[in-house]
Amino acid sequence: MTARRKKAARKPAELIISKARVKAAVKKCNVGGEFYEALDKVVREAIKDAEGRAIGNKRKTLKAVDL
Repeated sequence: MTARRKKAARKPAELIISKARVKAAVKKCNVGGEFYEALDKVVREAIKDAEGRAIGNKRKTLKAVDL
């Protein structure tokens, strides 16, 4: 593997959530680096589930009720 491919392979997936906004929302605690990845995983799963519900209800629009 070339150096360029190794570098690209290590690049983490882009986060859906904003680190700055998460940190701003937390008032009395620090935010550990692994928290962002875990939160991103939860958000992606919630979106996937909501999409499944919308499709199951024959809609192409996600609504709050899908969460």
